[in-house]
Amino acid sequence: MKSLDKNHIKTNTPSVITIGTFDGVHVGHQKIIERLVKTGHDKHLKSVVLTFFPHPRMVLQPDFKIQLLHTIDERQKTLKELGLDHLVIKEFTHDFANLSARDYVKKILVDELNAKHIIIGYDHHFGKNRTANINDLKAFGKEFDFIVEEISAQDIKDVAVSSTKIRHALVEGDIKTANAYLGYPYFITGNVIKGKGIGKTLKFPTANIDVEKDYKLIPKNGVYVVSSRIEKQTVYGMMNIGTNPTFNEKKQSIEVHFFNIDEDLYNTALKINILHRLRNEQKFESIKELTNQLNLDKKHAQEFIQKHE
Repeated sequence: MKSLDKNHIKTNTPSVITIGTFDGVHVGHQKIIERLVKTGHDKHLKSVVLTFFPHPRMVLQPDFKIQLLHTIDERQKTLKELGLDHLVIKEFTHDFANLSARDYVKKILVDELNAKHIIIGYDHHFGKNRTANINDLKAFGKEFDFIVEEISAQDIKDVAVSSTKIRHALVEGDIKTANAYLGYPYFITGNVIKGKGIGKTLKFPTANIDVEKDYKLIPKNGVYVVSSRIEKQTVYGMMNIGTNPTFNEKKQSIEVHFFNIDEDLYNTALKINILHRLRNEQKFESIKELTNQLNLDKKHAQEFIQKHE
């Protein structure tokens, strides 16, 4: 799959396109992309997902603190696994937002992406101030020789409901629900940075994960069962998201204690899959109480792994 940026986006190959943010690439999105890929195969067209970054709200409502399920890199990697021919990430700018509906269709969908078939929801709006709709797109299709295939209202509703429920579930720490709607474990990615070494003194050394993008949705504070791939091996562990109240810290941190691994992970980029929530973060009266709880967390985590993996 090729990812094309705005500087070399043009393709001469006729394409079938779907358009959207696809944040999270959950089961509803996957259903639409499966349909896209099948249409491309059946009609001998290149399958293309057109998405946008930054998110329009980041540009048009900069004071709105948006929380997304994926960073743009995570979205790209997740979409890559679904069999697309091309992923096109179009930079969303004020100039782009001010394109007329006709210019958007002619310059981007037709001239740049060579659209012959577009799969889109009934509620899709586009062009300056989002004034054009699917009926306008169908009219442009007659003018520029492409077919518009409408995604059903129920499928669009399923996509919207899924996205809302995933975000709500993560904020509440309900990983089971979030993962069911995603169709895969929710994950965070980041680099391992130096911590304060508290975990090591407790005999629970941790990898401190720095999530660079502040728009990435971090689940509710608490302790979770996680997995990662390190040197081509799947490794399991437990992760704490929170402020370490036992040590009176204020800043949120993300710390992972991996089981059965003893190596320096500093500066390593890791993808942490979140499998299960164990408990809320809590303040302990002593280091001994904390250590006892960590041992119990590890026992419960390993029981979960043995049962579910």
